[in-house]
Amino acid sequence: MEKTALDPLDRRLIAALQCDGRLSTERAARVLGLNVRLVHRRLAALLGSGTVRVVAVSPRGGDSTAMLLRIKVLRGKLDTITAALAARPDIPFIDMSAGGDEITAVLLAEGHRSRLVFRQLPATKAITSVIAQTVLHVYADATDWRLDALTEDERRALTPPSQPSRPPAELDPLDQELADALLADARVTAASLAARTGHPQSTVRRRLSALLRDRALVTHVALDPRGLGLDVDANLYLQIPPGHLDTAGRALAAHPAVHGVLALTGPSNLSVAVWLHDLEDLHRFITRDLASLPITSIDTVLVGHAVKRPGHLPVGG
Repeated sequence: MEKTALDPLDRRLIAALQCDGRLSTERAARVLGLNVRLVHRRLAALLGSGTVRVVAVSPRGGDSTAMLLRIKVLRGKLDTITAALAARPDIPFIDMSAGGDEITAVLLAEGHRSRLVFRQLPATKAITSVIAQTVLHVYADATDWRLDALTEDERRALTPPSQPSRPPAELDPLDQELADALLADARVTAASLAARTGHPQSTVRRRLSALLRDRALVTHVALDPRGLGLDVDANLYLQIPPGHLDTAGRALAAHPAVHGVLALTGPSNLSVAVWLHDLEDLHRFITRDLASLPITSIDTVLVGHAVKRPGHLPVGG
C-alpha cells in the first residue's frame, strides 16, 4: 500500500473513529466543532481510499488459549512458511522480522497443547526453532491503541457508553449474522444489514446497539501507521521481576507509542509492541521511557512486514 500522509484533520477524524467505529458524520462534526459537509467529505475520502478501515473484532476472552510464537526460519523459506500460517483462521497476528529470519505469530489454541506447536512446526525442515509462550494477561491490544489527537473531553463525548467487561456470551443466530456482516466493514448501515438478514431495521438497530454496548463486538480502526509518520514498528521482549510485572504492564499500556502489551510465560515475561517515528525515537523509548522500569533484559526485534493483523491491513513490505 502506498504511503499516504495524513493531515491534522484526518488524524482527529481517525481518533474519533477509534472512540466509536460507527460514529455518524453529524455527531463527529458537532463534538469536534467542524462543518458537517467537510467531515462527510474527509471521512468518505479516508474510508473510500482504504487509508483506514473500520472492522469488527471479537472481544478478548473466551475459551481459547493465546500463545505467542517466535519462529526462526531458514532464509529463503520465510514467505512460504508465513503464507501457510496466514491461511490459518486460528492465527490472527503475524509479523516478519526486518532481519528476514524470524516470524512472530499469535496462535489461538484450544488448551495448552497445540498440534501446530508440538508437532507440525518442529517437523518442518525450514524451521530451525520455535519458542512458544502462553499469554497470561493482555494489558493492551490493537483495539486499545488511541491516536493522541483529541482532548479528553472530546474523547469522552465521542465514546458511547458500554457495560462493564464480562465473559462474552454465546450469540444467538441473528446476533451472529450481524457480527459476521461487520467483520469486513463495521460501518455497514442498518438498512443494508436489515436487507441482508431479512429483519426489520428497528430490530437490527436495537440488536446491534446491544452487541456494541455489551462489548460482545468491538470496532477497530485498521490503518497503516506510516501515514501518521510512524515508520518504525518494533516488538520488544522484556524480562521484569514478577513483583513489578503488573505495574510495568499497566504503565506501558498507557504509553501513546504502545499498541500491544502481553504478559507471558518464560523468561521474557512482557511483550511490548510499539510504533515510533524513527530509530532515534526507538532509542529514546528504550533508554528513557523504559529506564524507570526494573527491566533486567530487553530483546528488540524490528518488524519488516506486518503480514496479518486485525483488519488484515498490511504494514511495511
